[in-house]
Amino acid sequence: MKTRTFRPCLLIASALTLVAALSAQAPKVEVPAASPACTLKQRVGFTDIEITYSRPGLKGRVVVGNIDPYGKVWRAGANAATQIKFSTPVKLEGTEIPAGTYGLFAIPGREEWTVIINKTATQWGAYKYDAKDDVLRVKVAPIALSQPVETFTIDVNDIRDESATLDLIWADWRVPVKIEVAVVAKVVAQIDAAMAADGKKPYGQAAMFYLDHNLDLKKAAGWMDAAIAEQPNAFWLAYHKARLLAKMGDKAGAIASARASIDLVSKETGPEKGEYTRLNEALIASLNK
Repeated sequence: MKTRTFRPCLLIASALTLVAALSAQAPKVEVPAASPACTLKQRVGFTDIEITYSRPGLKGRVVVGNIDPYGKVWRAGANAATQIKFSTPVKLEGTEIPAGTYGLFAIPGREEWTVIINKTATQWGAYKYDAKDDVLRVKVAPIALSQPVETFTIDVNDIRDESATLDLIWADWRVPVKIEVAVVAKVVAQIDAAMAADGKKPYGQAAMFYLDHNLDLKKAAGWMDAAIAEQPNAFWLAYHKARLLAKMGDKAGAIASARASIDLVSKETGPEKGEYTRLNEALIASLNK
């Protein structure tokens, strides 16, 4: 009689194979997010603004006023409530907001929207929104768009040194919120310190800042002359001196400085030659009207 050989190693291997087969999972399926996440970062003046939100699409629907009804608090996006972060204090529609991270909500209306800054920066949707945590509520009139926007967009536009516009944009509307930040006082303090210190003075930079922000134009003119004395061939300084004199009401002086700038730039060979020639000619034309 033939005896069978017992092979435990084969039995163990077969058992392990069976366990692995039973416990194996199908490959993970990843699909695109219905409302993709987005982070917007924008500097205005010395302030860093960061907005984190999800971007729903219209997809043939009437959303605001229907799915998101008029008169009800909306998360200003999809999924988690929208977050907005300011690195310095700012003003929104004239009201000061301390630096920090907040929840951004809105109450849509046909003629008027309420934009809300709330202390609670992290929550899902607006389901646990609590008005007692509001830091700010401002009423803003929506602006009609000529072309529909498919995907909800939050953007920072109209950027100047001390201001910008926070825009909520979707479908056929744009809701603008004015942002103001502090810049002038900080820069003026820096200029004063630099002018009082030993070493090379930032005459041109200081003159340009005063010119662009309508500060002491007489002081700016003195700094501009000092800058030109240090760099007599600087055609760009001659052009900005012309701008400064025009703003001070010295039309003849402005034209003379613009012509001097044209003479200086005519000796250049770089791309700035054409640019500054056009700038000076446009300034002279505006003064000759």
